Amino acid sequence: MRLLFGIVLGAALTVTAAYIHDSMQEGTPGRTLVNWDVASQVANNTTRSMREQVDKLTK
Repeated sequence: MRLLFGIVLGAALTVTAAYIHDSMQEGTPGRTLVNWDVASQVANNTTRSMREQVDKLTK
C-alpha cells in the first residue's frame, strides 16, 4: 500500500513541479517542459478508453 501511495504521490509531485515551472515561463512561449494541450488530449483519450473498457466488462 505504501508503494502505491509513493508512486501516486511522486507522479503528482512531478506533474505539479512541471506545471509550476511552465507557468513561470510566461515570457518565452516555446520553452515549456510540457505541451499542456497535448497532455490534456492524451489524458482525455486515456480516460475515455478506460471508461469504454469498464463498460464492456460490466455488461
